[in-house]
Amino acid sequence: MSPNVPLTVPTAPHVPALVDDVVAALRLVPGETVVDGTFGAGGYTRALLGAGAGRVIGFDRDPDAIANGPALVPDAVADGRLTLIEERFSQMDRVLVERGLSPVDAIVLDVGVSSMQLDQAERGFSFGQDGPLDMRMSQSGLSAAEFLNQADEAEIARVIKEYGEEPRAHSVARAIVAARPLTRTAELASVVRKALRHHPGMKTDPATRTFQAIRIHLNAELDELEAGLVAAERALSPGGRLAVVTFHSLEDRIVKRFMKERSGSNPAGSRHRPVAAAGPAPSFADIAKPVSASNAELVRNPRARSARLRTAVRTDAPAWDQPFRPSPTHSTSGGRP
Repeated sequence: MSPNVPLTVPTAPHVPALVDDVVAALRLVPGETVVDGTFGAGGYTRALLGAGAGRVIGFDRDPDAIANGPALVPDAVADGRLTLIEERFSQMDRVLVERGLSPVDAIVLDVGVSSMQLDQAERGFSFGQDGPLDMRMSQSGLSAAEFLNQADEAEIARVIKEYGEEPRAHSVARAIVAARPLTRTAELASVVRKALRHHPGMKTDPATRTFQAIRIHLNAELDELEAGLVAAERALSPGGRLAVVTFHSLEDRIVKRFMKERSGSNPAGSRHRPVAAAGPAPSFADIAKPVSASNAELVRNPRARSARLRTAVRTDAPAWDQPFRPSPTHSTSGGRP
């Protein structure tokens, strides 16, 4: 599939998770410039433009999302209110500076796989539809089939355990290696279900965690999120607002720890852990309590079930020079608050 040939453009506007909460949290002033770091099917962008944004700069690593964008928001493209950029959101600070668009007034990130990608069987993200075992957001690099057919059992188990938090990761990895070669999503889903003794009464499909883990690994999603938060810190003007929507605990922990660290809200020391030396001035403030989907939204959009929104406001302090590293591994302990 050529990355320059767009897939089917959605016929109905996509409504992203927590969109009303995101718009409310960003408190847009008419004419402000906003970055939609995960453009996808343009749902947040349409809402932001409708709320008074003077300009939206949409980033997406998926070439299909960028190719389809003008058809999804044609008026905004035509009058210059929407600029679409095929790039990872972790690169937004560099790209905005290069284009003379920095700083910006607000940034929204909707982390993880998009509904558009999930709904297209040929992209290979969904275990609910049979398609090629792909899962590449940028449509380049190592595919899921290549990873699963080439990696050793220990590496596959590590990925499934770390990124899928699958307690029986070694059993799943062993079954995958025994079933190789795998080329289709339905094959992988069947192997995982059999390894985990799936039965119709299970509340959640046991393939969920394995598909999540492989997708996160292939697309380096947690590394991208960590770098993207730092890029947002550099790109926002003083008083600029940051809104991040996550869909599982690994992502949410990273966002939570970033906002706590950059706001100077890390826990005080104790006799077991001495107080750390004073660091840079806080680059974020006004860290809001996390927001989850209301019952009314869940009726309209069941995919918002696990969505969580965290927001913060940029101070006038310089961006921190030191990198953000939440933990030696991404699979940190503790759950959501």
